[in-house]
Amino acid sequence: MQRHAVTAALATAALLLTAGCSSGDGEKPAASGSASPDRTGTGAPSSRGPGEQAPPDKGSVKVVRTVADGLKSPWGLAPLPDGDLLVSSRDEGTVTRVDGKTGKKTEAGEVPGVAPEGEGGLLGLALSPGYASDHLVYAYLTTASDNRVVRVLYDEKKPAGEQLGAPDTVFKGIPKGVIHNGGRIAFGPDGMLYAGAGETGDRGKAQDKKALGGKILRMTPEGEPAPGNPFGDSVVYSYGHRNVQGLAWDGKQRLWASEFGQDTWDELNAIKPGDNYGWPEAEGKAGEARYHDPVAQWHTDEASPSGIAYAEGSVWMAGLRGQRLWRVPLKGTEVSAAPQAFLKGKYGRLRTVVAAGGDRLWLVTSETDGRGSPGGGDDRVLELKVR
Repeated sequence: MQRHAVTAALATAALLLTAGCSSGDGEKPAASGSASPDRTGTGAPSSRGPGEQAPPDKGSVKVVRTVADGLKSPWGLAPLPDGDLLVSSRDEGTVTRVDGKTGKKTEAGEVPGVAPEGEGGLLGLALSPGYASDHLVYAYLTTASDNRVVRVLYDEKKPAGEQLGAPDTVFKGIPKGVIHNGGRIAFGPDGMLYAGAGETGDRGKAQDKKALGGKILRMTPEGEPAPGNPFGDSVVYSYGHRNVQGLAWDGKQRLWASEFGQDTWDELNAIKPGDNYGWPEAEGKAGEARYHDPVAQWHTDEASPSGIAYAEGSVWMAGLRGQRLWRVPLKGTEVSAAPQAFLKGKYGRLRTVVAAGGDRLWLVTSETDGRGSPGGGDDRVLELKVR
């Protein structure tokens, strides 16, 4: 199945759906269906790298423990070298340190300038590649005027609540909106900083190579266009995206990204620099040479994906509306077996998943983001053992 924005009726329906504040997380009626991993993305290599082993057809997930609970609107998570975790609060604009062993929570501080609204606020976190010596924490945040990337000095020797230094703006001018702010940041194996930027509900931004919305951005740690970017002196790395909130690299340093669909297909994409991923002209697999098709797609009620991580030969994708964790086994840039769903409905909405080394993952729930049904203990950080 495929969907194109072709007829006037479809375009009108799409605009009505886009206008709703909830569309970024897939909180709208959608047809039920199954994940569709049957075709690799256009232009993506299909063979395994030397010595690369395909994962087993069937995986497993075990919840080892609840690391911490009682978190408010958690969004980004950054593991510290000592095993503790930094967690951002989208709505409160704060960063909390979670003891990786005891789960004790200590507020590190508030990031000034955060203007939470709708899907915006204090979003992704990432540690500097030189964190051991510079103690810098990068954050993607929504201000009164834009989305931007800042970095703050984290001094854990200072009193609780006062450990974050003044933010230094690394990159600004990413468009903001009530919906589709993107927000995931991650340093790649190349030492460059990658950011998922949503199209803020203005779909035309995604196809405009000069606009920053609807893109994956790649920059130096100082915020300059990274060497080797496909469009010259630009931070734009790939385009035609609706709302990327998941970024991860596999064992062969290939970049993967999850993407919210509108009313039909959510996507997992293998990212190739300079490629066009179709939105808003195509949602899901279009089968047209000008667009890079996703390697897997889901109906929005089964996924509405946010964070992703790579472990044990698979991409693990957190679902918000889908309220489940998807395992997508890979062989090169193809899906080697049907994706599997775990934890369906058990912990509610799932926001962020981060590799914890070996067969372990950190998983962050998202029931207190205004769209969930929070219960006692929400929200949580879980430790998972996966295969």
